Amino acid sequence: MRVVIAEDLFLLRDGLTRMLQAHDMTVVQAVETGPELLAAVAAEEPDVLIVDVRLPPTFTDEGLRAALEARRSTPGLPVLVLSQYVEQLYARELLAGGSGGIGYLLKDRVMASTEFVDAVRRVAAGGTAMDPEVIARLLTHNAGNDAVASLSPREREVLGLMAEGRSNAAVAQQLVITERAVAKHTASIFLRLGLQPSDDDNRRVLAVLAYLNR
Repeated sequence: MRVVIAEDLFLLRDGLTRMLQAHDMTVVQAVETGPELLAAVAAEEPDVLIVDVRLPPTFTDEGLRAALEARRSTPGLPVLVLSQYVEQLYARELLAGGSGGIGYLLKDRVMASTEFVDAVRRVAAGGTAMDPEVIARLLTHNAGNDAVASLSPREREVLGLMAEGRSNAAVAQQLVITERAVAKHTASIFLRLGLQPSDDDNRRVLAVLAYLNR
């Protein structure tokens, strides 16, 4: 797997590089600015981007804007965004395209190497990897929505775990319930949110997140 990293902090950039290389991934370039990221994407045709939201020179949203531009030029290019904080606007922008291969993790999550590497692989394969805290904020932001407010506490738990990219089996294991119970909760969630059910885990997560971000 070929990876491009855009992160301005040398220690984190170097640490990410070493971590991914230790798990048999190839970091073809590790850069620190938006323009360098776009040049790396054009030159290397990577399988996945790992991008800090805030890059030089203004440290606002250069990383995100560069990632979105890269996805426009290469539709479906997998992007895993890293951020120090939960920034709902950035999360919504990332999800707005409605295509797979997206992730939004807090930098604290990088400290858990196995979890982070799993997230990179999931995003590179066209799936989603959303930080639980990001999901919680998105749900809270949409709490005034009648459909979302109608979900039971258990359904909201299931929705949050689905949005992290977990399968029914993984949700069942996390909540210590049966897969059949998860399937029932999922069907109820789709019904309440007015969404068509889908057996494609990535599509169903994106559909729910797109609904929550309307």
